[in-house]
Amino acid sequence: MNLLAHAFLSFNEPGVLVGNMISDFVKGSKKFDYPAAIQKGISLHRSIDQFTDFHPATIMAKQYFRPVYRLYSGAFIDIVYDHFLATDNSQFKSDQALQEFAQNTYVQLSAFNDIFPRNFKLLLPFMSLHNWLYNYQFRSGIRKSFEGMVRRAKYLEESDIAFSIFEKNYDELEACYLDFFPSLKEFAFKELQLLNNQEQLL
Repeated sequence: MNLLAHAFLSFNEPGVLVGNMISDFVKGSKKFDYPAAIQKGISLHRSIDQFTDFHPATIMAKQYFRPVYRLYSGAFIDIVYDHFLATDNSQFKSDQALQEFAQNTYVQLSAFNDIFPRNFKLLLPFMSLHNWLYNYQFRSGIRKSFEGMVRRAKYLEESDIAFSIFEKNYDELEACYLDFFPSLKEFAFKELQLLNNQEQLL
């Protein structure tokens, strides 16, 4: 999953939010350098990614991108899922609700700026300034996200074909999201409860 989903699946716990958002920049046992609440977020992020990768709907969705983008197909699907989450009225009841969620996320994250990994510390100002979390609802936002991913990737040179695949198969990709996301949300909530219970036993 991508940024919006990981923020949303932190269930309003600030430390978990931080860990969920920085996890891709924290390798292996480096998570133990952070406070317990952030460690939970990192663990939750990793569990969410594993659940996502092996879900049948995600495997199906990747097939649209795989012929052209091979191992990067999952990265494009992560962004696609954020688009459908941003436009999902069962999760965000209104445009204002999504906007408020995005702004609250930036505010909560900014309080932890001093402990961010360097790359995330550099990323967050751009995320906030350009309001990425809110703009995932727009196709223009997805195009820019695809372009940004290609700039950061070692073996990708363009994203125009990916955006064409997204538009051409929009309904089919949305069906994959709708089949997938409710089960992910349930899984993530239970996983966080488990992590909270384990913390209480320590």
